[in-house]
Parts: sequence; C-alpha cells; structure tokens
Amino acid sequence: METLLQSFPVFLLIFCRISAFFVVIPVFSSQSLPATFKIGLSFFVALVVFSSRGTGIVVPQDLTYILLVAREALIGLLLGFIGYLMFMTIQTAGSFIDIQIGFGIANVIDPMTGASAPIIGNFKYMIALLLFLSMNGHHYLLNAIVYSYNWVPLDNDLFVKMINGSLSEFLVRSFAQSFMLAFQMSAPLVTALFLTDIGLAFLARTAPQYNVFVIGVPLKIIIGLALLLILMPSLAALFQNLFDIMFESMQNLLGLMGKSP
Repeated sequence: METLLQSFPVFLLIFCRISAFFVVIPVFSSQSLPATFKIGLSFFVALVVFSSRGTGIVVPQDLTYILLVAREALIGLLLGFIGYLMFMTIQTAGSFIDIQIGFGIANVIDPMTGASAPIIGNFKYMIALLLFLSMNGHHYLLNAIVYSYNWVPLDNDLFVKMINGSLSEFLVRSFAQSFMLAFQMSAPLVTALFLTDIGLAFLARTAPQYNVFVIGVPLKIIIGLALLLILMPSLAALFQNLFDIMFESMQNLLGLMGKSP
C-alpha cells in the first residue's frame, strides 16, 4: 500500500503531460475521435512511460503537487502547440489563397477541429494529414512525447526556464516562422492571382464595355484551380519540409525546457 501511495502521484503527473499533449496535437486531437479513445490512449501510453521511467521516483504530496501538475500539463501543451502551429500554417496559406481566388466568403466546417476553415486551406490540410499518416508521422508524435522524459524529466525546472524569457522568445519566433512559411506556401498562387487583377484593371481601362466584375470572378477561379492542379505534385515535398521543421522545432523546444540526454 505504501508503494502504491508513492507511485500513484507519479503516474498522475505522467498522465497529465501525455493527456495535455493529445488534447492539442493534430491527428489525436480530432473531434472525430471519441473522448474515451483519447483518454484510453493517454492512460496506456502513461502506463508504458511509468513502467520504464516512473518507478522509484518520489514526489512531494503536499500543496506543491498542484504546481507539479500545472508544470507537467504546460509541458504537454507546449509540445502539442508546436505541432498544431505548424499544421495551422497550411490552413493559413489556404486562407491567403482563398481571399485572392474569391473563396473567402464560402468557408466550410473542419471536421478535425470543428471550426470554420477556408476551402483551399481545408483541402490542403486533408492532403497534408493523409501524407503525415502515410509516413507514420503519428508514430513520431508518440515517440516525441515518450522520449520527452529523457530531455525533460519529472524533476525539471520549467518555471525557472520561463523566467529568463528564452521559452517565450522561442514561441514568438516559432509563431513568426509559421506565418513566414504560410506566405511562402501561398506565394505562387497569390502572385499569379495578383497579376490577374492587374490584367483585369488594364482591361477595364482599355475596354470599358466589358464588365470586369462578371469576367473577373470566374477567371480568377479558373486560373487559381488550374495553378493548384499544376502545383499539386510539389505539395508532397513542401509538406515533407514542413514536417521536418515541425519535428526540429519540437526538439529545440525540448532542448530549451530541459537538456539533451
């Protein structure tokens, strides 16, 4: 009984970090997955981690335990947020394209998050998700949270690392990098559609008898979809580069919160 009383708080700390990670990270955080599945997966992954790294650890069982729970949940949320941020880069790029192509007024409900999403962004997000699953990216995510205990063990000093500002600076740089990647992903289509607007403006000045508003909307949709079809083969390499950046950012975050094993 004494061993159980010492081990159960340690297991709960591990469960807090893993469940917080699954709440945010793409694929596992989908609303189409039942909550019982997410809780069960978190429980069994926490059980595996506890059996390999949690035995023999003693944690204080006073009010400081609340701070330990908050710290472990924050670590899981930060790791999941980096993955979520990189996936949202795809939908941000799709939003830029939709605004130029004219689809910005017609959003759809994203079944993964339950939020309103742009049409092109949702389309690219589904392709990226299928590519991510085909390369066993969900296995890499499980490895990330399991091996995070090598970098950031239960006796970490995360709150001390947050005081010096390096963690917040990293998050701001990651946020800025995601916007830069979104601009780069949408740049070819946005540039082509911007040149189409310039051409329509010249047409309106040289031939006023043409109704540019009637011609422009279907023309931009045709050009945008045609360019999207042409650029479709390059999406695989583009998303592969994005996934590499995501895993590298998660590793850098673990390096900031802890130290290399």
